[in-house]
Amino acid sequence: MFPVPEQFSAATKANFDAQLALITTLTGKAFEGVEKFVELNLNAAKASLEESTANTKQLLNAKDAQEFFSLSSSQAQPTAEKVLAYSRHLANIASITQAEFTHAAEVQIAETNRKVLALVEEISKNAPAGSEQFVTFVKTAVNNANSGYENLSKTTKQAVEALEANLNNTVTQISEATSKAAPRAAAKK
Repeated sequence: MFPVPEQFSAATKANFDAQLALITTLTGKAFEGVEKFVELNLNAAKASLEESTANTKQLLNAKDAQEFFSLSSSQAQPTAEKVLAYSRHLANIASITQAEFTHAAEVQIAETNRKVLALVEEISKNAPAGSEQFVTFVKTAVNNANSGYENLSKTTKQAVEALEANLNNTVTQISEATSKAAPRAAAKK
């Protein structure tokens, strides 16, 4: 008698346990990312409120319109820099969370594939004569699925890297533009 049903049952249970572990890991990583995002927003809101209060007091104490506009333009540069810093920090949180998700999924997929191939190998040892083509087909299907996942993973990583590069480029351009605008505003004083 073949132990195939027991092997499938054990493999199904192991796969279920692995999927549950993956979901637990991904949920934990998602909560960590959300926690960092909430902390960033709370800190940004607190700093923004404090800075707005101080800036408003300065503007209200201006003696004339020229001083008012001078103060307004001098406050624009630090505000733009803080927005850029916030954007960088936010992109960093998203990048780290995405990398952790990808790593957890890669580990799980590699382990699942290893188990599937081991199961197919074990079953093929006990397979009746003439089933070699079916076993080869299953192994090929698993290998093709692995290749497809690897290609998808590489493409996703490239897309994330391109997004990060574009964000950094945009931040640099905005930073340069605000740096150039600040001296012009100061010269108008």
